Amino acid sequence: MGGRDIFAGTIARRLERPHNAFAVLRLALAVAVVVSHAGSVGTGSVVDEPLAAWTGFTLGEHAVNGFFAVSGFLVTMSFDRRGPRDYALARVLRIVPGLVAATLAVALVLGPAMSRLPPTEYLRDPGLWRFVEGTLTAFKSNAALPGVFLDNPYRSPLGTVWTLKYEVLCYLGVLVVGLAGFLRRRWALPALAVALAIALVAAEARLAPLPKHWETNLRLPLIFCTGAALYAARDRVPLSVLPVMAALLAGYCLQGGVLYRAVLFTGEAYGAIWLALGPLARLAPEPKADLSYGIYLYGWPIQQSLYALAPGLPPVALLAASLVLVVPVAALSWYAVEQPGLRLKARALRGRAPRAAQPMGP
Repeated sequence: MGGRDIFAGTIARRLERPHNAFAVLRLALAVAVVVSHAGSVGTGSVVDEPLAAWTGFTLGEHAVNGFFAVSGFLVTMSFDRRGPRDYALARVLRIVPGLVAATLAVALVLGPAMSRLPPTEYLRDPGLWRFVEGTLTAFKSNAALPGVFLDNPYRSPLGTVWTLKYEVLCYLGVLVVGLAGFLRRRWALPALAVALAIALVAAEARLAPLPKHWETNLRLPLIFCTGAALYAARDRVPLSVLPVMAALLAGYCLQGGVLYRAVLFTGEAYGAIWLALGPLARLAPEPKADLSYGIYLYGWPIQQSLYALAPGLPPVALLAASLVLVVPVAALSWYAVEQPGLRLKARALRGRAPRAAQPMGP
């Protein structure tokens, strides 16, 4: 990396360029989730994953962290450029069609094929419709389908949708903050990110060891808010590898202490934005199809099915088979469901061009 790449201007300067790699990064993060689950789907445990031992978090959890950082950055930019009405429409049409299609496909296609119940009995079972309702209304990822995956360590057929609950809550948070006018205050989102980091440190100091649900409830909003804060302060935050290196060093030194998680999460959020606007933007071409959401949604049910059909399949073979299967399924989701939803959004927003980014107050 040349010296001129170390200090490459601000985030705002990089956003002026015609190309970024947010889509490529999301795709890599979705694949990382599938890779992470290749072992745990058959064992019911993540303790053997190297990153879990080294960092306290699995590869899949780190990937989710990256997703939330990118999402916080991009949806805050969406609100800033589109306003509340268009922002809300865009968020609904990006999340809902793919989720509804995945839920119905798993419940009405995969479920009958994998269930031990006869198809007519399966379709009459109240558990089927409880699964559909729970997934679509509460993003329940631990709900099971009747007679499906009975011998798997995990019975849930859509085990990754739980993050969508946090994603939607964060979307609503941006809407509330935006409607209150705080997105125009340069200090507001950084202050909120700092407050969430302090809350995480305080919770860990008081509740050590920090319960997993408390950690998740603070981790994902903190990372999302850090991504949003980086957008809000884009004209003042430099885009450089040095903060990434500093965060890695600080995380290594602080591991085991109460500051470790807060430093790790904020460092990962900055690192995700740096990757998308820096190295990846120069190296990776823009993909023609955004398969990340489909891979994220369908990777788990495909891996669950492969394990149910071949319990002795080694994790590496299960991973290879799942990647071969999930890519065409994700492509079908993109071309048949997600892209038409985005076209509908484009038609609904036709004639309402994005406004210029709003100036930040003091």
